[in-house]
Amino acid sequence: MNRNAKIQKLYDKHLKRARSKLKTSSKAPYISKADRAITTLEDLAKTVDYSLMDTLNSDPNTTEDGIDYSPREVFSGHYVPVKSTPIKEPQYIAHSKTLFKELGFAEALAESPDFIRMFSGDMSQLPEPMNKLGWACGYALSIYGTEYYQQCPFGTGNAYGDGRAMSVYEGVLKGKRIEMQLKGGGQTPYCRGADGRAVLRSSVREFLAQEHMHALGIPTSRSLTLYTSNLEKVRRPWFRDNSYSKDPEVMIEEAVAISTRVAPSFIRVGQLELFARRARKSEHPNATKELEMIVLHLVEREYSNDIDKELPLEEKILLLAQEFRSRLTSLVANWIRVGYCQGNFNSDNCAAGGFTLDYGPFGFMDNFDPSYQPWTGGGKHFSFFNQPQAAQKNFNGFCISLAPLLTSDKESLAKLEEIQNDFPKVMQEKLQKMWSDKLGLETLDGGLLKELHQLMQQTSVDYTIFFRELSELPEDITPLKKSFYKKELSEATLKSWSTWLKMWHILIDVNDLKSQEALKNKMKRINPKYILRECLLVPAYKRAEQGEYLSVKELQKVMTAPYDEQSKNVEEKYYKLKPSELFNVAGVSHISCSS
Repeated sequence: MNRNAKIQKLYDKHLKRARSKLKTSSKAPYISKADRAITTLEDLAKTVDYSLMDTLNSDPNTTEDGIDYSPREVFSGHYVPVKSTPIKEPQYIAHSKTLFKELGFAEALAESPDFIRMFSGDMSQLPEPMNKLGWACGYALSIYGTEYYQQCPFGTGNAYGDGRAMSVYEGVLKGKRIEMQLKGGGQTPYCRGADGRAVLRSSVREFLAQEHMHALGIPTSRSLTLYTSNLEKVRRPWFRDNSYSKDPEVMIEEAVAISTRVAPSFIRVGQLELFARRARKSEHPNATKELEMIVLHLVEREYSNDIDKELPLEEKILLLAQEFRSRLTSLVANWIRVGYCQGNFNSDNCAAGGFTLDYGPFGFMDNFDPSYQPWTGGGKHFSFFNQPQAAQKNFNGFCISLAPLLTSDKESLAKLEEIQNDFPKVMQEKLQKMWSDKLGLETLDGGLLKELHQLMQQTSVDYTIFFRELSELPEDITPLKKSFYKKELSEATLKSWSTWLKMWHILIDVNDLKSQEALKNKMKRINPKYILRECLLVPAYKRAEQGEYLSVKELQKVMTAPYDEQSKNVEEKYYKLKPSELFNVAGVSHISCSS
């Protein structure tokens, strides 16, 4: 039996074993006894199932001890085993109570010594059968559809990948397969000479943003825990206080932190691109087979409920492209719904499972601006209203990566091309549905929407507050003025607003109290009241840098109920316009990619 046949046999064996684990029966205590909490690492160890490492290829040049920290080229294999580097004297900051409950974790686990040890990077004492090494993956880099190689130190693209993120757990919890990944867990072969650390500032942002996005009802990676170090610090480029600079001006010393993010998998479009590039160039004898393996693994991890495992490969690939297109277009429409901008939507920051993955230079918009871009290095191609086009570029790369597996089937290749070409149509349908829901309309009126966007820009309207106030179905513009950054408006502008509001009322056509209340409730489930603005994040992470974590926890509590009417104190503190003095201030209105 040749090597490829052995790999396929192992893969099939794993699929059979994995599916048997997912069946709900009295023989599966972690499913049927859902109320039984995981209280120790020994309990967690019983749930491990490393499907990625069991079925995919390890880099043949890996080190046995996982100490593989210097930048090097990785020519083949799907992952590199690597030893995480623990932070010194880890300090608990927060955990997601929501996610803990979903996973069946006891609350006390977050502050237990062995749990802190593992999720602050020390895996040396993990109980069997947990693996004491984590794993990092390589991926390619495409920016707005253009392939790049020079970010790799060797100019080949073979050293670009998880530079400071490493997965440390994969298993089945409450009937769902999940993976846990340390962000800031130390160096890997893909670190490109960096220190492999994340700083507290960026870790607080990511920890809060992931759970906030989940509460908004938008697919996302999740936050499990957040730990910082009392001793370890690193230097990062950043801005001077009250600076208006677009580029970092000074090096500052910041505390390191490790956040643990959770997802069904962390497979990115960039990963598929890497293996497709190798297959197209025949870089090694198993290049096409490794591409097929990662695609089938993606189907099993992310699309097993949508794609029958018994189907031929060609049909699986076409269904995969259709399902990913549906997820990606819905995702981007939802981003625009809540005022979120990804900032750096490269293919390596695009999860192949169709959820929000990267929380580096992201931002939630304050005053409405179609060109809003929180990252100073991002450019307009990743700006707020250009996110559908950026998503299309990533989807094109996704389809191009699948194509080498269909070279012998011209009919399937043609169908794949058709799926790819229909992306703009599907995206437009999702956007139209989103805008009609946001405005409380059965059918979108394009002219009304265009005029609204013009008025919002002309008046400098706060995106979140405006739509939340509109959800109250105001009869005149007085309540909407709460969202206006410009306080002095011309008579012509005020008249335009009044005209627009009258036209909108005609279209929603709700006159009786019952239908009015129903529409109000519906719109409030679409238009959040609370959003994770940067001007709220900055004070929280600055206080955390001083060892005060209550602000992080308070923000976490508010932002995990973004649609709810909360207390008067919460409303006064968090439901308000961005202070005028913070506009254009570096680190608040715009950020660098430093983290």
